[in-house]
Amino acid sequence: MSKSWIQQGYTKLSNILGKTIPKKQTFTFPVLEGHPAAQQHAEVAAQAHDSVQRKTSDLIKEFKIYRWNPDLPNNKPHLHSYFVDLSNCGPMVLDALQKIKAEVDSSLSYRRSCREGICGSCSMNIDGTNTVACLRPIDTNTSKPTVITPLPHMFVIKDLVVDLTSFYHQYRMIEPWLKTRRAPKNGGEYLQSPRERKKLDGLYECILCACCTTSCPSYWWNPEQFIGPAALLQAYRWISDSRDEFSNERLQALTEDHTKLYRCRSIKNCTAACPKTLDPAGAIRKMKTKHLLSHPIQLTEHPKGRGL
Repeated sequence: MSKSWIQQGYTKLSNILGKTIPKKQTFTFPVLEGHPAAQQHAEVAAQAHDSVQRKTSDLIKEFKIYRWNPDLPNNKPHLHSYFVDLSNCGPMVLDALQKIKAEVDSSLSYRRSCREGICGSCSMNIDGTNTVACLRPIDTNTSKPTVITPLPHMFVIKDLVVDLTSFYHQYRMIEPWLKTRRAPKNGGEYLQSPRERKKLDGLYECILCACCTTSCPSYWWNPEQFIGPAALLQAYRWISDSRDEFSNERLQALTEDHTKLYRCRSIKNCTAACPKTLDPAGAIRKMKTKHLLSHPIQLTEHPKGRGL
């Protein structure tokens, strides 16, 4: 009741002053149905872009971007401020980076390719969260800057570009391809029922952006031994594939010591950081369960022949 009364009073005051209260416009994206994070990002981006277009005055947003150039070893890493007019800029952080590189500073380095959240190239840390810049809407609050840094706990090559050599090496270790013992019948395809195919949902969509792996404390502590959430998610994708005939061998390779699968401590930073709303922590938990259930507990024999 009090909120309604306050809103009515504010409406009357606005009418007296000749102002109108902008109504929040709703947006629907049927193509993103079933992808809540993408739907949320699209709604926020559309609303932010709509709010910018309604304003006639220029909106200047500050972006503090991590800069470091290996060719200038005497210059320490630092945050450099860039100011972008949001009234003629796209709605995503990647749009702002593109505008800065094209119009302000061409020396700024970062990765990007598809601009559609498919390739995973533009992964970086934005305002303390690992994400991909093409799916992160710009915060239109111009009273505070947007801080952009490289993915954490990775060697920086230049500016926002990090060295992913170890990440891809660990991905290759899980052998991410179909392994079979025999060729398909009649030289055709390896068939799979719709129900079996359904088991791969939430696994195959990984874009290898490394957001989950670089947000994992277990990976920070043991990057040489623990292969990380992204590689383990992909491993479970092939273990779950009904067409693959080496599921047991794959699982055995991950559990032959405690530095791969069981180094995970279920902190779940990976699931929180995934820009595709996947659940690496859940996949790792399922692999642990599958491994433990494959080794049933044996009854301990009593010295006199009676089980304990």
